[in-house]
Amino acid sequence: MATNDVIIWHNPRCSKSREALKLLQEEGIEPTVYRYLDEHPTKERIEEVLKMIGARPRDIMRTKEALYKELGLKEVDDDEKLIEAMAEHPRLIERPIVIKDGKAVLGRPPQKVIDLVKG
Repeated sequence: MATNDVIIWHNPRCSKSREALKLLQEEGIEPTVYRYLDEHPTKERIEEVLKMIGARPRDIMRTKEALYKELGLKEVDDDEKLIEAMAEHPRLIERPIVIKDGKAVLGRPPQKVIDLVKG
C-alpha cells in the first residue's frame, strides 16, 4: 500500500500510538507519520478529522490530561471552543488517530486501526 494512503497522528512517546504504528507496519503499511505535537493541526483539520470519525470534540480529547483541568474544559459546552483548545494545545488530542480514504478512527484499542485499513 502506498505511504500516502494511510496517515497516523502519532506521538512516539505514547505506547498505544507506537503499538498502532507497529500493527500497521506488520500489515505491510508504511503510513505517513504526522507528529501532531510538533506540527500543530489547524482548527479546520481537527474539524475534518472529527467528521471522518463521526465524533464530537470531547470524544478525541485527553480529559485526564492536567492541562484539560487547568483550562477548565470540563465546563465548556461549546464544540468550537474545544476544537480551538486542541488546535492551540495539541497534547489535548487523544492518540493515535489513523486516517484512510476519508475515514478515521481513534486507535484505542490499537486494533481499531487494522479494522479501518482492512475494511
